Amino acid sequence: MDFCLIGIDIGTTATKATLIDATGRQLTSFEHPHPTLRTAPGMAEQRPQDWLDGVSGALAHFSGVIDPARVIGIGLTSQVNSHVFVDAQGQALRPAITWQDTRAAEDAARLDRQVTAEQKIRWFGGPVPIDASHALSRMAYVARTDPDNWRATRHVLLPKDFVALRLTGAVASDAIAAVGLVDSSGKYVSALLQLVPGAEQRLPPLHPFHHTVGQMASGTPFAGTPVMVGAMDAWAGMFGCGVVADGDAMYQSGTSEIPGIVSSTVIPTPGVILFPSYDGIRMHAAPTQSGGASLTWLSTLLGRSPAELIDQASRTALDASTPFFLPHLAGERAPIWDAASRGVFARLDANSGPEQLTLSVMEGVAHSVRWAFEALEHSAGIVPETINIGGGGARSDAWCQIRADVLGKPLTRTSIPAAAALGAAIIAGVGSGAFPSLPTAVRELVRFEKTFEPDDQRRRLFDERHHHYRDLYQALRPFNQSFLG
Repeated sequence: MDFCLIGIDIGTTATKATLIDATGRQLTSFEHPHPTLRTAPGMAEQRPQDWLDGVSGALAHFSGVIDPARVIGIGLTSQVNSHVFVDAQGQALRPAITWQDTRAAEDAARLDRQVTAEQKIRWFGGPVPIDASHALSRMAYVARTDPDNWRATRHVLLPKDFVALRLTGAVASDAIAAVGLVDSSGKYVSALLQLVPGAEQRLPPLHPFHHTVGQMASGTPFAGTPVMVGAMDAWAGMFGCGVVADGDAMYQSGTSEIPGIVSSTVIPTPGVILFPSYDGIRMHAAPTQSGGASLTWLSTLLGRSPAELIDQASRTALDASTPFFLPHLAGERAPIWDAASRGVFARLDANSGPEQLTLSVMEGVAHSVRWAFEALEHSAGIVPETINIGGGGARSDAWCQIRADVLGKPLTRTSIPAAAALGAAIIAGVGSGAFPSLPTAVRELVRFEKTFEPDDQRRRLFDERHHHYRDLYQALRPFNQSFLG
């Protein structure tokens, strides 16, 4: 077997791509950063052309490394709840509204009031709220504030689906990425979509992950190579973390943190996203709002790179005197779904310097994930013994150790950091026919490099600090709510 596979992830901070061989060995990788535009309160937009530039750069780089004829498939994944409004010619009408954008909060609240908890449980399996990042909220917002472009909109697409359209000329998506719009059978919920006139007609047709959207256009690197629909970053990253069987647990660390558990058991739990079953895989997920984004913020504030901050902080003890940090820089998603909450350092003193603040951020992010995992364990009816971790935010040994200590569970790290891009390549392997199923492809292509064991002697410290972390949020909640208009 001499074939190769490409996986491309249009992430929040960068387009990342991996080129692997038939054994899962990474031959080379590519990363192209793209900015997020924040020029107004609540705004978080990106230019779709920046994504296309990153994809073009990746394909050009890969074509210089191997014979393009060896590549038998290209898989895509991306950030989700980021939306591109596209005209009939496939051109973006306006910058993409990313998942971090909160301007549709009023539209979301209005829509959420029109849907009962019973309807949500019947459609989605759990009472997850319609928030500002929901596709329907975004369509209502654009229809209200930008009616000319709404009328010109032919499709509302996720980043991966916009890229697929521009690579192949075809429109497609998958039912899992349409979570919150589809029922347990993977079909659009018309009764929900009717709340925004014209919404359902603007959504793309849905296909399995491994469905071939089309072939790479002639005149491009890898012309004629099939491009697969792919999956949202949480699912692609799940595959890239080696997670497919009941009881498996993942922790994807990037701009946000995405913990998840695979389980066929369903116990409706507030705050947890329950995805439709896919090939017998039922994922319960609880994405937070700001994981690596919190350290990036501190890095910018202090004028030091994240790596430098972590290196310095790792020489400092994390103990009872370490300040607390709520990583709610743009509100919080799972498990509390509180857009009004804001970030805070608590219990600062005269000795609190950059090292202590960095430790505080690293620990605070870990506590946000512990809270999410507690909700997941209830939802899935499973308490995992170990967790597979991947993603760019998992590259730091020091941070992985803090996470293991806070969670009280061993974390096993993947050898390819870009878990979502690897997952996209895995999907391409199934779509191209190289592997008969996703579980088989995952077993063949995912490798691990290191396990971080929790320090049992520090269990009491982190249990106590986790309770304080949650108490801090509850104490500040009325204060933050008072700023709502």
